[in-house]
Amino acid sequence: MKKIILFALISFLAFAACKNKESEPKKNTYVADNYTKKEVDIIMRDGVKLHTTIYSPKDTSKKHPILMQRTPYSSAPYGEGKMKTKIGPNIHLMKEGNIVVYQDVRGRWMSEGVYDNMRAYIPNKKENESDEVSDTYDTIDWLVKNVANNNGNVGTWGISYPGHYATVSTIEAHPALKAASPQACIGDFFFDDFHHNGAFLLSYFRAISLFGTYKDTPTDSAWYSFPKMKSQDQYQFFLDKGPLKNLNEYFQYDKLDVTNSAKKDKIDDFFWKEIVEHPNYDSVWQSKGIIQHLDKVPSSVATMIVGGWFDAEDLYGPLETYKAIEKQGKNNYNTMVFGPWDHGKWSRNTVKNYVGNYYFGDSISLKFQSEIETKFFNHFLKGDADKNSGLPEAYVFDSGKKEWKSYNTWPPENTETQNWYLSEDQNLTTNQKSTKGINFISDVKRPVPYSEDIKTVFTPRKYMTDDQRFAARRPDVLVFETGILTENFTLAGDILAKLKVATTGTAADWIVKVIDVHPAELSDDKENDKLQDHLKMSNYHLMVRSEVLRGRFRNSFVNPEPFIPNKKTDVNIKLQDVFHTFKKGHKLQIQVQSTWFPLIDLNPQTYVDNIYKADKKDFKTQTHTLFTDSFIEFSVLK
Repeated sequence: MKKIILFALISFLAFAACKNKESEPKKNTYVADNYTKKEVDIIMRDGVKLHTTIYSPKDTSKKHPILMQRTPYSSAPYGEGKMKTKIGPNIHLMKEGNIVVYQDVRGRWMSEGVYDNMRAYIPNKKENESDEVSDTYDTIDWLVKNVANNNGNVGTWGISYPGHYATVSTIEAHPALKAASPQACIGDFFFDDFHHNGAFLLSYFRAISLFGTYKDTPTDSAWYSFPKMKSQDQYQFFLDKGPLKNLNEYFQYDKLDVTNSAKKDKIDDFFWKEIVEHPNYDSVWQSKGIIQHLDKVPSSVATMIVGGWFDAEDLYGPLETYKAIEKQGKNNYNTMVFGPWDHGKWSRNTVKNYVGNYYFGDSISLKFQSEIETKFFNHFLKGDADKNSGLPEAYVFDSGKKEWKSYNTWPPENTETQNWYLSEDQNLTTNQKSTKGINFISDVKRPVPYSEDIKTVFTPRKYMTDDQRFAARRPDVLVFETGILTENFTLAGDILAKLKVATTGTAADWIVKVIDVHPAELSDDKENDKLQDHLKMSNYHLMVRSEVLRGRFRNSFVNPEPFIPNKKTDVNIKLQDVFHTFKKGHKLQIQVQSTWFPLIDLNPQTYVDNIYKADKKDFKTQTHTLFTDSFIEFSVLK
């Protein structure tokens, strides 16, 4: 009997093991089965070696284009026999057979040199002088001369920081570079990521060390560590910390005794130090911008700029990159694709397309990968490479109608400018009703939160489509709203808020939000099955666009100036482009506020030369005034 029981137990365990093995996800071996990997160190013109990983198709019966991504985020896995499970911009380009190359940029991971965050481009370089432009050129030159079975055509792509390096590749480009797709690309660090119009993105606090921890030798292991906040409530964490200078202790990597007041201001992180010592748009930040150099993109390089309408990190960059190439280019092939995505979501393989709580449709990213991105690279790297790519100039998603549109120009030709006034009694009107002041108190101890979620995030994303009802119901947020729309109303292009304001203090931030108020009768939440439990689509206040301007920069980002207390002052805020239809039955709402915490740092509301060095005593509650001759300048599709 015991033998029977033992045999039954062994059989059951064997069966269970087999079932568990069957339920385990199969390891993706496509890359290993179809590609060989080679790691090389390519020598740049100044002698620095950049670590480069080359995936070559095992099919050597024909020549293949080269697709390259340069990255600060590692070309891992390193070592013989260790391979990525997915390579290239998307699965189609991987399976069609392309030589795919990844490179650690100068000073990162296994590459030599010292990293410089957004390293400045050097025009008219001297012999042996290097920057990211020359590093890209030298790399492409080596690849086309040394990688077997390449067809002499190179394409570059990347998302976010790698997207910036794709932009860089187009400047004074190597003749072999035929196509580049900068995606969510950084354009200028005073307006992307860590700053918005001079305001510091405090919510990026934990990302500082990723870019600012010094190293000067190659490594395959992380040499940086992230600050330990020891809190799940970032709003309260930063409120308790107080002035920005109290964060210096998180960037002292030699574990100084920060109880010693003489050492509290010491900073080891070179990026945080750069931010602290350069509060204005001075020569340091100006030199790091890439937008102004896009007149150096030769007509031989085709570009496809990709972005997400709800990208919290890099929306300025791709829009301004597209516009700069259009304006400064030499009859370049230049197209833009903007969809209902947050940061980089177009590269994912999910079917249902959400940003935060909000659902935009199915297979949107999958369609982009198969019908747009693949078509672009194949045409310019394998096909005729003429301007008849079959792709539109602007392929853009209307985030209100939830549908794609194609245009020959962006913004579309049939748009007009309309002014909508921030009138009294919370009305948004097409004509000016009065010139009155609306007052509100901006309390530095109770700043307006940017989200009602209790969380600590690495970098914020979800808030771009968050329901704004919580903010509309605060006394320090001014609300202006249309009646229920009787017909569709489509915005297509940029938005300019022309505010007339005053303050009892000498400094203030100004935030403007454009909001689509959904019908109160809307109660079917089945479509939005990821909606947070405390929310309903009924009366949902969808944030369509938002932006901040640090008031000291209202006239110049280079030369800041204080407000004169109680003096009526012009403050103009440029909001990034939108393509959104406010549908019949919805309402268009504008919110104006002066704090947005802790998305941006807290303005002292008294003028100091450098907010990063402000003291606790500098922070004062003030009364702000918005005048009803303020208006929003919309680009409206006729």
